[in-house]
Amino acid sequence: MLVASPYLVFGWSVVSPASEEAVAAFLLVAALAFAVIRPRRLPEAVIALPAALLLIALGILPLREAGAELGRIGPTIGFLAAVLVLAELCDRHGLFQAAGRMMAAASRGRPKRLLACVFVAGAAATAVLSLDATVVLLTPVVFATAATLRLRSKPGVYASLHLANSASLLLPVSNLTNLLAFRATKLSFPRFGLVMALPWLAAIGVERLLLSRFFASDLQGQGEVQKTVAVGAASTYALVVLGVTLVGFMLTAVIHIDPAIVAAAGAVLLAGPALARHRVGLGTLVRAVDIPFLLFVASLAILVRVVSAGGLQGIISPLVPGGTSLWSLLAVAGLAAVLANILNNLPAILILLPAASAAGVPAILAALIGVNVGANLTYVGSLATLLWRRLLRERRVELSLGEFLRLGTLTVPATLLASCVALWLSVRIIR
Repeated sequence: MLVASPYLVFGWSVVSPASEEAVAAFLLVAALAFAVIRPRRLPEAVIALPAALLLIALGILPLREAGAELGRIGPTIGFLAAVLVLAELCDRHGLFQAAGRMMAAASRGRPKRLLACVFVAGAAATAVLSLDATVVLLTPVVFATAATLRLRSKPGVYASLHLANSASLLLPVSNLTNLLAFRATKLSFPRFGLVMALPWLAAIGVERLLLSRFFASDLQGQGEVQKTVAVGAASTYALVVLGVTLVGFMLTAVIHIDPAIVAAAGAVLLAGPALARHRVGLGTLVRAVDIPFLLFVASLAILVRVVSAGGLQGIISPLVPGGTSLWSLLAVAGLAAVLANILNNLPAILILLPAASAAGVPAILAALIGVNVGANLTYVGSLATLLWRRLLRERRVELSLGEFLRLGTLTVPATLLASCVALWLSVRIIR
């Protein structure tokens, strides 16, 4: 329970308990709005971090409770940092460039085949390296591959974003939201992946069908034909390290270590040869950690803690049904999707987890489907979408907001429905 302390503001006003919820809600909305707009390309934490510190300074969130919240979210942030470095090193070893060459050769200059290749690469990268790698590293490769083949890049660029969210259902390490949900489910790493495999395949299948129809006019014609290029030794080494790292993830429950340590170990294995051969410098690795973005995630956790404890949790909890019926799972997923598109998927899962945990593991997984798949509807839906928009702006690419919303309106309801039906079946098959 939050304990408010009266603090003078501007020398005369007092922050009363009645106003604390309004202050916290306003700061959360302001932080999210700034993260979406990012004026002058300033880091997302510019508003979020001072807002979180203000809540602590005013006594709205006691320092001890703030420390406890940071301790809870800390392993997740540590994992994000390790995976960002791991993904950057895979890129420096030429893994994503090799994927681009393979996509170019396999497509044979046909736009529909190229989109299929992007789906395969995006689903694999998201599952193993997390959705941030797909957005930050695969999207530029999609741009370059389409340019090489003289094809339109828009279908593949949108596919990389949609897959970053929808195809992040498979493994606990595929998304920050997954890690939070994974810890709440108490499932083992392999069992989590086994239960979510069917929803993952359903989401990818629906996205593939609907994106192909939506971009039908962009998927016509014939581009350049590229010859197959062999994967280099550095890329092969990166693939082997990724395989070993994935095995390590699966063994985390057995050997009782955090997935962040496994990701960091994989990064170390890749960093040694990359540093020795001057493929990367220490400065690049530090920048890959993206400290401002990590501060943004930590600040969001603080802001959500206050808003949730201030009354939002009491509103949300009665809306989460128990049971494993299809309608119950759809209700949880729908609620999660709405929250994700209002508050962002990370705050949404933090708010939903207590109520979903009380309802059972299927409810937690349904909430995960909602915050991941549902995040494709609006710009604010996920952290990955914020990174995707940042990348497009850096490349001076402006896509239509109307087009973004129309595509989300087409894909999100159908993908949510298909994934929830698949989860309902999976829960019954895998007890």
